[in-house]
Amino acid sequence: MPPLSILELARVTEDTDAKGALDNARDLARHAERLGYRRIWVAEHHNMRGIASAATSIVIAHIAAGTSTIRVGAGGIMLPNHAPYIIAEQFGTLARLYGDRIDLGLGRAPGTDQLTLRAIRRPPEAAEHFPEDVIELQAYFEPAAEGQRLEAVPAAGTRVPLWILGSSHFGALLAAELGLPYAFASHFAPDLLLPALDIYRSRFKPSEALDRPYAMVGANIIAADTDEEARRLFTTQQMSFASIRRGARGLSKPPIDDIDSFWSPEEKADAGRMLARSIIGSPETVRRGLDDLIGETGADEIMLVSDVYDHAKRLKSIALIAEAAGMTSDATVALL
Repeated sequence: MPPLSILELARVTEDTDAKGALDNARDLARHAERLGYRRIWVAEHHNMRGIASAATSIVIAHIAAGTSTIRVGAGGIMLPNHAPYIIAEQFGTLARLYGDRIDLGLGRAPGTDQLTLRAIRRPPEAAEHFPEDVIELQAYFEPAAEGQRLEAVPAAGTRVPLWILGSSHFGALLAAELGLPYAFASHFAPDLLLPALDIYRSRFKPSEALDRPYAMVGANIIAADTDEEARRLFTTQQMSFASIRRGARGLSKPPIDDIDSFWSPEEKADAGRMLARSIIGSPETVRRGLDDLIGETGADEIMLVSDVYDHAKRLKSIALIAEAAGMTSDATVALL
């Protein structure tokens, strides 16, 4: 079983506010650390009332301050929204504060809508410069040379690990060309997963950062005592995807008994396609699903989204997934 990691959505629910979501994220990170998860990442999203991680580097600091061993990072920073120099300063600072526990995953999508893009002054052509911006950012983390006039302080010399994130062939090609680890967002865009992994592995060029391909695969995973209970918990995420299609990105909703009473056939079909890489059920069901996913993809690491409404039940889901993966014993899960 490869390492398991977590993508934390910092969900604001109908029963919490942004502070509650951020405190829950740190609590979940401590929980995951005890269970043996490798890393926890948060993503940059803007103008979404139900997600509290817009100021991504600050959220990472909040989580890292409450943990001691688990890796903490961005999954990811949408680099075209920012000057690479500023991101180097932010993540160099994080690395100085929290040592070698900081990861920096990079994406080229905006992470928001067109209205918000104008508000953050993102030029329309910014994404076209993504490869060059990645290379520039990487250089800022290298040790400063003698006489170097431009230095990203305190980033120089920290060599914060960079990841390329993607949901298409573009990210796979770039990660392969630069010799960087690659994370595919199959938790919401599963269609191109296998072709993208093949491109990444077949075209990978070894680098100082990495001598062979390293592929992380995203998956929605929810575990509960029974398959039926897990499927009910999953309705929270299903409703979120249906709401996105409606253009109504509100707060996270509590689970319901009959998801078909919530969405239309068209919404069901769209959500079903986007959530196709989901493993939902008891620990036994989750174990079989993990085995199948790893066998199909050869993933070096799995990054899971366990989007459960109730915080206590989400902690339990994370523990049961760890049990299914052989990371903990039944007795350990009971104590947690």
